[in-house]
Formats: sequence, structure tokens, C-alpha cells
Amino acid sequence: MRRVIFHIDVNSAFLSWTAVKIVMEGGADIRLVPSVVSGDPNDRRSIIAAASIPAKKIGIRAAMPVSKALRIYPSLTIVRGDWEWYKRCSEGFIAVCRSYSPVLQQFSIDECFIDMTCRIGGKDPVEVATQLKDEIRTKLGFTVNVGVGSNKLLAKMASDFEKPDKVHTLWESEVPEKMWPLGVRDLLWVGKKTEERLVTYGIRTIGDIAALSVGQLSRLVGHKYALQLHENANGRDDSPVETEVPEAKSYSAERTFAKDLSDPKDIDKALFNVACIVAHRIRRDDFRASTVSMFVKYMDFSVAQKQTSLSQPTDVTAIILNEARRMLTEVWDGVTPLRQVGLGVSKLTHETFEQMSLFEDPKMEYYREWDRRYDADRAAAEDARLLAYERKTPPNDEKNGDN
Repeated sequence: MRRVIFHIDVNSAFLSWTAVKIVMEGGADIRLVPSVVSGDPNDRRSIIAAASIPAKKIGIRAAMPVSKALRIYPSLTIVRGDWEWYKRCSEGFIAVCRSYSPVLQQFSIDECFIDMTCRIGGKDPVEVATQLKDEIRTKLGFTVNVGVGSNKLLAKMASDFEKPDKVHTLWESEVPEKMWPLGVRDLLWVGKKTEERLVTYGIRTIGDIAALSVGQLSRLVGHKYALQLHENANGRDDSPVETEVPEAKSYSAERTFAKDLSDPKDIDKALFNVACIVAHRIRRDDFRASTVSMFVKYMDFSVAQKQTSLSQPTDVTAIILNEARRMLTEVWDGVTPLRQVGLGVSKLTHETFEQMSLFEDPKMEYYREWDRRYDADRAAAEDARLLAYERKTPPNDEKNGDN
């Protein structure tokens, strides 16, 4: 039986959901004019969270400062985001999708996968996807794209084709025609840095990646990432549609000192190191945390600890670190020698919508770029260790003494 996976993605979610509320209250539909959602419509330093299709057509994009957008289009309509309303819209969206299949994985607040393999019967998958798309528009007032494929990767890629309010297929047999001509950046999980490196070596399309061997790719991006790129570029993905958030309930790290320390600079350096480790781990596993905790252990092995709740879930090292620094001043007098310091995060979520208001901090993009570089360096170090291990480990026949 061929797998049938749908990926459903709300078109311009934050702006569409805001528009639905405004229309319900008797206002004009902001989706029809150049418009954006931002944190504070009266603050030109605010960052755009979402833009309408007319706004995108004139060069206005998410993550752009409002001041720049107003220079492009002075009559731009700017509205404030409403996170509680977005939650309600998301819940309604997920409920409709779940009515088509209980095997549902919410990928973010505005997108999900559903496994239709055992639900499609003898029906045409495109007809069913169109029915789902139209039901969401009729019941909830906003549009979605539905990607249909034989695995999650292909379904996700298909939903990113022409928008809005469309159904697209991407079966394995369609990969050479529909996916290989696309640019390397269009491949799921390929970021700007990877794109720049690949293009430097003349690898410009997904088809170019698919044509390379894993060994050739490994020399450019490291062994682990090369395996993933090669599989994805060839349209292969055997990951299941997971119906529950898996595994971890919390993440933590600690640093035990070779000798007890009392210099605040040394303690802060240790706290910085454990914050980097914890934040990297939750980003790696696509989590954000709502609670930060920290502790210190004294010379006599007694422990002082503190915990705080964040206003928004985050995976940003700087935010986690600053909360830990603040709590450190509450549990440590700055003089008594310490034996150990530790930091943890909990109340984890895969959802990303809570972070939008964080863009109001003018340093946030710098923080995120720092995190991206840190994650890339960690991944490169892991690949280097793996390759070194592979070089040192003899083949099975050599280890067994076979000739």
C-alpha cells in the first residue's frame, strides 16, 4: 500500500487570522491590501511578523523593520498581533485536520501532517485534499495549502509550491520533474550558509545535490548532514507521522570545578558554558522552553536553587543565560566559594508562535545569528569526530581477521 501523507499549511497565518477577526468585527479585509502584523504598530522599530500577499508583491517581508516597510509603502496597513486569538484559530484548524485522520503531527501553530494511508480508501487523494482545504476556508474563514506526497518530506515540499489556497502533489515519480529543478535553498532544512557553500562549488539545484555521492557531499558539509541531504534531495524520507510530542521533559547541564571558585567572572563563564549547551540541545531537538532553573553547590555540598517562568517559550541562549544570571544574584552572595553550577530548562513545546514578540528586542537577530553559528560549529565538531572515528575503525573483515 502506497503511503499517502498530507501537509497542511495556513497561508500567511498571523495576517490571515488577524484579518478573519477584523472582518468578523465589521472591518475591511486586510488581506486584500498591503498590510502587516507587528508587535507595536506605533513603533517604527518593530519587526514585521507577517505580511499580506499584496505587501509581499511590493517587497515587504516578515522580519523586516516596520520603518523600512513604510519607506517602501507609506500607506501600509499595520496591525498588532493577538496571540490568544491565534491559539483559537490554530485549535480550530487542527480540529478540522484531525477529523480527516487521527494520525496527526502538529509541526507548528499553523501547519501539520496527517497520515491518510488508511483513510483514503479508493478516493483520489487530490479530491480529498481539496475537500479538506475548502472545508477549512468555509468553516474558519482562512485558506491553506495542502501538499500531498508519499512521505513527509515530499508533502511538505509540495505545500510550498504556488500559493494561496492550492493543492499540490509530489510523489516519488514526480521528483525529477517538480523538485530537482528547484534551487538548493528550496530543499527542506537547507539554510543560507549551506546554500552559499554549495553554490560556491557550482551546486545550484536540488538535482545537483541528488547527483552527488554521499562522499562528495561529506567533503562540503560533513558526513552526518551529507547523508540527510542526499536522501532528501532524492525524495526519500521514512520518518513516521508522530501523534505525540516525544521524549524529553527537561534539559540540563552542570559544571563541576577542579577547585572551588569564588571569582564572579569565573562563575559567569561557567554559567555561560552550560547555558550554551542546554540551549543548543533544545534547538537541536526543535524545542522551546518556558521555565529556566539554576543551582549552585557549595564547598560543603549544600545546594541553593531557583526557578523562573518565562513570558514566552524560547530557545535563545541569551534569554536563558540572562535569566540564569538574574537568579544567580538571588542564590549566591558573590563571595562564598562554589563547587558546582548548573542550569536546566523545562515546560517544553514545539510551537514557535510565542516567539514572535521577541523580535521587538533590537538585539534579537544578533542573538539568533550567534546561536546559528554556535550550532553550526557544534555540528562541524561532531562531524569531525565521527569522521576521525571512521578512519580509525578498521573494516569488519579486518577486525575479524578475515582475508
